[in-house]
Amino acid sequence: MAEAVYQKPGWFTKNVFNRLVAGLHKLGLGVQGSQTLSVRGRKSGEMQTNPVNPFELDGRTYLLSPRGTTQWVRNLRAAGGEGELRRGRHVRHFRATEVPDSEKVPLLRLYMDKWSWEVKGFLGIDADAPDEELRRIAPDRPAFVLTFQD
Repeated sequence: MAEAVYQKPGWFTKNVFNRLVAGLHKLGLGVQGSQTLSVRGRKSGEMQTNPVNPFELDGRTYLLSPRGTTQWVRNLRAAGGEGELRRGRHVRHFRATEVPDSEKVPLLRLYMDKWSWEVKGFLGIDADAPDEELRRIAPDRPAFVLTFQD
């Protein structure tokens, strides 16, 4: 079995950027729609948080992991897809269903259109990359469609 792609965040991202964004979320603010994902840790059993960029396409909300099979992806899978998105006092509970690779091209395209400035280095492609390139990286970029429970 091939090893899962995971681009671990650097010191600055983990200790400065993510904490800054999390603080903004607590105040009810987001950076280009970002929110805080809360999901039960697969080892600790404690709620783990991480800033994410949920987005909508055709009336559905998605999460995509540009860094690959990250800790939040592993925790979400282990938690049976159960999680929460938070911004300020607003909490939305959801169940996530993984999106098949064959359906990721439009998700990757929209994600790149919105956040290429942030994630271009993780994906290794430009925002105007052809669909063939998006299909090539799709298997290494988990994506989930969210069904809200509230």
